[in-house]
Amino acid sequence: MTAALAALVLLPAVTGAALLIAGRRADRVAGPAAVGITGVAVVLAALSAAARPSISAPFLGIVDGGDLRLVVDGLSAVLVLLVAGIALLVTVFAVADLPVGAARARFSGFVLLFVAAMLATVTAATLPALLLAWEVMGATSYALIGFRWDEPGKLAAGTRAFVTTRAGDLGLYVAAGAALAATGSLALADLGAADGGWADLAAAGVLVAALGKSAQLPFSAWLSAAMQGPSPVSALLHSATMVAAGGYLLLRMQPLLAGTGWAATTAAWVGALTALVLGAVAVAQTDLKQLLAASTAAQIGFVVLAAGAGATAGGTAHLVGHAAVKAGLFVAAGAWLSALGTKQLAGLRGAARRYPGVGAAATVAALALAGVPPLSLWATKDQVLAGVEGTALTVVGLAAAVLSAVYAGKILAVVLARPTGEEVLDEEEPGTRHVPLPTRVAAGVLAVFAAGLGVLALPAVADALRTVLDAEGEPSPGLGELLLSGGLAVAALALTVLVGRARPAVGMALERSPLAAWAGLGHLLSPRPALAVARVLAAVDDRGIDRVVRGAGTVVRRVAGLAARADDGGIDRAVTAVVAGTRRVAAASARTDDGLVDGAVRGIARAVRRAGDAARRPQTGLLHQYYAQTAAGLGFLLVLLLVVR
Repeated sequence: MTAALAALVLLPAVTGAALLIAGRRADRVAGPAAVGITGVAVVLAALSAAARPSISAPFLGIVDGGDLRLVVDGLSAVLVLLVAGIALLVTVFAVADLPVGAARARFSGFVLLFVAAMLATVTAATLPALLLAWEVMGATSYALIGFRWDEPGKLAAGTRAFVTTRAGDLGLYVAAGAALAATGSLALADLGAADGGWADLAAAGVLVAALGKSAQLPFSAWLSAAMQGPSPVSALLHSATMVAAGGYLLLRMQPLLAGTGWAATTAAWVGALTALVLGAVAVAQTDLKQLLAASTAAQIGFVVLAAGAGATAGGTAHLVGHAAVKAGLFVAAGAWLSALGTKQLAGLRGAARRYPGVGAAATVAALALAGVPPLSLWATKDQVLAGVEGTALTVVGLAAAVLSAVYAGKILAVVLARPTGEEVLDEEEPGTRHVPLPTRVAAGVLAVFAAGLGVLALPAVADALRTVLDAEGEPSPGLGELLLSGGLAVAALALTVLVGRARPAVGMALERSPLAAWAGLGHLLSPRPALAVARVLAAVDDRGIDRVVRGAGTVVRRVAGLAARADDGGIDRAVTAVVAGTRRVAAASARTDDGLVDGAVRGIARAVRRAGDAARRPQTGLLHQYYAQTAAGLGFLLVLLLVVR
């Protein structure tokens, strides 16, 4: 089954890259290819979840845990099924929703890369694998949010989301360094063994990275800007991929958070306060996509709360239930935007009645979002709150749950209202006025899951989930807690609908409050300061460093010119003169050698040869001549002796 896990990540990644390389030439086949690949991914995810395989590729061989390792355990088994399933349904919706003439190959390519990155994220067992997937997910989210880059504001929205999340992502690198220093390993499972200051630093890094990715306080405002992206991107981003990634990471790193103590408490309170504050922000919105975006941050807040409280099973269940609910609501919002040409709540009055198929699915999803029994988020929220210790934290969590019913009720009060004559479109108004069958099917399937996951309230089902997640022993909500939360949700939902109809001024007052502008969070962590610093640094670079470098280059070039002239006019001439002189001396030496030395040697040789010839003449072989020569020699010696004496 290792091949199934490898294919689960590589198949969408390679196909996505191929579509991006092909460009507009692949527009006609991009949609069917994306649907087919995500369909295959669902099958591969099921096989991987059942077999629990692991694969590894070498990366940093000198470090323990430095490989690119993917492992399917209980938590990742649930998540790969969730990611693949939501990706398939959202891709089906995207194929039907994208307008004619859109760059489908580019869109589908980035979506498949985005999905592959999330699948790698939830199966990563080492920090190098996690960081690689985390970075690809951030880059592709920027490309998808700014998909319609030629329209005003779209690219800036992608930049804002990218800069904000990237600021938080630096925490993962800090955590990796702390993990290596503390344990000598980059394996995620070894992070829990860190202690002392390194453990605190690693926990802080993980916490910042996760909060940034999941749009928790104070990073929440980037999610508002992300609503500039196409509706399928919003549906995928808010349900089972990027925003969910931070919550997943904290659930995965729960032992590290618990080991430090303060990190778990911080996560719990940040999650609870995000659920409360962003719930209030959602209530004040007049734009349906903005309402859903704020509610996403609020609902993921329950997952972060669960990670801090140690309620891993409850947090995982809420992550799964919220993915189905929010994907369904964004599909409906996207369908109404294409059909009616608006995402403003005022223009969506009676939308569920005009489009009953999508309307019914959206109604079920909104009721589940409100926490109405027996639907999914009713059960999962209580599983989260059952693990919370402390009255204050429990009260904040319950208040946030009540706000869930309020903003869900605001949606239902508008889309289920009877449309007036002003909202009925005629043939001249923009919009397709038709919701395609694939969109209705996707919304319907998501609504079934949003309702069906309410079985998690059954003890047997909840215990089975805890067994899968190795979370036996975690507390379960009692019947009284389930009844209390369900009753509060129904009461808040009914009251919201009644107040919305009888006292519309209350809602209008909220819409004029600072909550409508996301409580000023956009100014708190705006990318503008970072961009301003970047502009200042660019100016310093252009006017300072760049000039210094260019000046230094000019000086070096002039010095090189002077050195070249000195070389040509001095050194080179000297070398040439030395060579010429040496050659003349060599020629004179050659002539001396030929005329004198060689001549002397040849003269001596001739003299020796002549002497030899002369010495050979007396050697005649005649005895009487030898006697005569001897007598002559003796006579010469006698004369010499007499003379000398």
